[in-house]
Amino acid sequence: MPAPQGFAYTATAAGTVRVSHHNHPATTLDGARAARFLEEVTAGDPQLVMARWTGNYKHGNERAAREHPRDIPRSRR
Repeated sequence: MPAPQGFAYTATAAGTVRVSHHNHPATTLDGARAARFLEEVTAGDPQLVMARWTGNYKHGNERAAREHPRDIPRSRR
Protein backbone atom coordinates (compact mmCIF):
# COMPACT_ATOMS: atom_id res chain seq x y z
CA MET A 1 0.00 0.00 0.00
CA PRO A 2 1.48 3.38 -0.94
CA ALA A 3 2.17 5.94 1.74
CA PRO A 4 -0.51 8.60 2.21
CA GLN A 5 0.19 11.93 0.55
CA GLY A 6 -1.50 15.24 -0.17
CA PHE A 7 -2.44 16.11 3.41
CA ALA A 8 -1.79 19.52 4.97
CA TYR A 9 -2.86 21.20 8.19
CA THR A 10 -3.21 24.73 9.49
CA ALA A 11 -3.20 25.57 13.20
CA THR A 12 -4.81 28.85 14.25
CA ALA A 13 -4.01 31.00 17.27
CA ALA A 14 -7.45 30.14 18.66
CA GLY A 15 -6.39 26.48 18.96
CA THR A 16 -8.30 25.15 15.96
CA VAL A 17 -6.62 22.81 13.47
CA ARG A 18 -7.90 22.43 9.93
CA VAL A 19 -6.74 19.39 7.97
CA SER A 20 -7.08 19.33 4.18
CA HIS A 21 -6.44 16.69 1.54
CA HIS A 22 -5.38 17.95 -1.89
CA ASN A 23 -6.66 21.44 -0.94
CA HIS A 24 -10.11 20.14 0.05
CA PRO A 25 -11.22 20.39 3.71
CA ALA A 26 -11.02 16.99 5.41
CA THR A 27 -11.65 17.75 9.10
CA THR A 28 -11.53 20.48 11.74
CA LEU A 29 -10.29 19.81 15.26
CA ASP A 30 -10.45 22.03 18.32
CA GLY A 31 -9.73 21.91 22.02
CA ALA A 32 -8.10 18.83 23.48
CA ARG A 33 -8.38 16.88 20.22
CA ALA A 34 -6.46 19.59 18.36
CA ALA A 35 -3.73 19.58 21.00
CA ARG A 36 -3.42 15.79 20.85
CA PHE A 37 -3.31 15.91 17.05
CA LEU A 38 -0.50 18.49 17.11
CA GLU A 39 1.51 16.31 19.50
CA GLU A 40 1.13 13.27 17.25
CA VAL A 41 1.81 15.08 13.99
CA THR A 42 5.08 16.55 15.27
CA ALA A 43 6.23 13.21 16.76
CA GLY A 44 5.53 10.90 13.82
CA ASP A 45 5.03 10.80 10.08
CA PRO A 46 2.74 13.80 9.43
CA GLN A 47 1.06 12.29 6.33
CA LEU A 48 0.25 9.04 8.10
CA VAL A 49 -1.05 10.83 11.20
CA MET A 50 -3.32 13.10 9.14
CA ALA A 51 -4.63 10.14 7.15
CA ARG A 52 -5.47 8.32 10.37
CA TRP A 53 -7.14 11.34 11.97
CA THR A 54 -9.29 12.03 8.91
CA GLY A 55 -10.37 8.41 8.60
CA ASN A 56 -8.75 8.05 5.20
CA TYR A 57 -6.63 5.11 6.29
CA LYS A 58 -6.89 1.36 5.72
CA HIS A 59 -10.58 0.70 5.40
CA GLY A 60 -10.03 -3.03 5.78
CA ASN A 61 -11.36 -3.98 2.37
CA GLU A 62 -8.11 -3.65 0.42
CA ARG A 63 -7.44 -7.38 0.35
CA ALA A 64 -11.07 -8.26 -0.39
CA ALA A 65 -11.18 -5.76 -3.26
CA ARG A 66 -8.00 -7.18 -4.76
CA GLU A 67 -9.67 -10.61 -4.86
CA HIS A 68 -12.88 -9.31 -6.51
CA PRO A 69 -13.73 -11.12 -9.79
CA ARG A 70 -13.64 -7.89 -11.82
CA ASP A 71 -10.00 -7.39 -10.84
CA ILE A 72 -8.84 -10.91 -11.73
CA PRO A 73 -7.64 -11.27 -15.33
CA ARG A 74 -9.76 -13.57 -17.46
CA SER A 75 -6.82 -15.91 -17.90
CA ARG A 76 -6.79 -16.66 -14.14
CA ARG A 77 -10.55 -17.15 -13.70
